[in-house]
Amino acid sequence: MIAPFRQLLGQRPRPAVPPGERVYAIGDIHGRADLFEALIAAIDRDDAASGPAQTTVILLGDLIDRGADSAGVLAAARAWQQRRTVRILAGNHEEMFLQCFTDAELMRHFLRFGGRETVLSYRVDPDAFTAADVAEAQALMREAVPEEELDFIRGFEDSIAIGDYLFVHAGIRPGVAIAEQETRDLRWIRGAFTDSRVDHGLLVVHGHTIFEEPDIRPNRIGIDTGAYYSGKLTALRLEGEARALLETSENDGRIDVQMRSIP
Repeated sequence: MIAPFRQLLGQRPRPAVPPGERVYAIGDIHGRADLFEALIAAIDRDDAASGPAQTTVILLGDLIDRGADSAGVLAAARAWQQRRTVRILAGNHEEMFLQCFTDAELMRHFLRFGGRETVLSYRVDPDAFTAADVAEAQALMREAVPEEELDFIRGFEDSIAIGDYLFVHAGIRPGVAIAEQETRDLRWIRGAFTDSRVDHGLLVVHGHTIFEEPDIRPNRIGIDTGAYYSGKLTALRLEGEARALLETSENDGRIDVQMRSIP
């Protein structure tokens, strides 16, 4: 009765996922396999303790770059997909990674923004990679990264809608219908989206833009908490109208887990 009562008062119903469903959305991992593996375990425990549901895990993109173990993150994501429903969005860093195998200029850009760490996580010799020119570096990458890994990344999605929520990597272009959004905006947009107060029709859950704490707004929720340097990886838990944050954080050499409800 709550939603119809709100509608009579002219209030928009609180966003919700469909009855019987549970969603966990995870922000940008950026090579922090240690935080990701701890969060996998925490989500598995919470889901098992929360009763039966159709559970979907969504990784919001930028699994790779910057942190030390991008290959480990991708391996963990693939293994998790074998056990439960895990859907993965393509971030701008996955886009760069796929394109830099053949684009020399983009390769230079990729390496400046954490790509070196990604390549080295595939056991490429660091001295050989440092000494290589761009063409040689691309050859080392092609030799080290399995084609099945690239196929896995190519299969990442651009957006996912569940109930009253839309999950994207970076955001959407305000004023443009969701069905007409451009891939570049979904993966790269920043200020034009994060500064907007427009009602997008669905509540947008996104990563890409780093916040010290999850940024919870009436029209969007940003959960990229800068795992690669902050040591904190954040997941948003959704069930019915309820929302909570599940976080793993690095503290004095250990990884702690915390869950807290949010409005």
